[in-house]
Amino acid sequence: PAPPVSAQPTPAPSVSAPTVSAPPAPEPSVSDAARDRTAVAQTALLSALVAGTPAPAGFDPARLRVQSRSLAAKRADVVARVAPELPEILGDGYRAAFLAYAGDRPMSGGYRRDALDFAEHVLIAGGPADPVARRELTYWWRDRSGSRPPGRATRLIRAARAALVGR
Repeated sequence: PAPPVSAQPTPAPSVSAPTVSAPPAPEPSVSDAARDRTAVAQTALLSALVAGTPAPAGFDPARLRVQSRSLAAKRADVVARVAPELPEILGDGYRAAFLAYAGDRPMSGGYRRDALDFAEHVLIAGGPADPVARRELTYWWRDRSGSRPPGRATRLIRAARAALVGR
């Protein structure tokens, strides 16, 4: 015979994740001296890539020079996008001048600061040779190197003056 059927529903079995605790992961045993050596090696590598210092031991100097030039070219492209007036003022000489500037100067303070530092470097070095370009670069640098950018009225007056002078 069949077992008797109960009128009461039976509760569904609860579905819960088993409570199994995993043992904590062991802490890696890295000494402070090893961390210091790694930090020094990373600093030397970074310096070789962006500041023109010699390649650290264990790295191919030729490959580091290629990568360093690539990083400087990328930096020149970004500065040209941040400050499009610089390639306009300097013309075809912009890229070569920037790569020479960036070869032994790591960027500090962001791309806008890099653009200002580059323009200042070119002016201090006596460039550009064209007096009109030199004057434009000087105006550009003065406008942007102050503690705050010139206001709208100042920009309008300068634009009107430039139009009257014919520059």
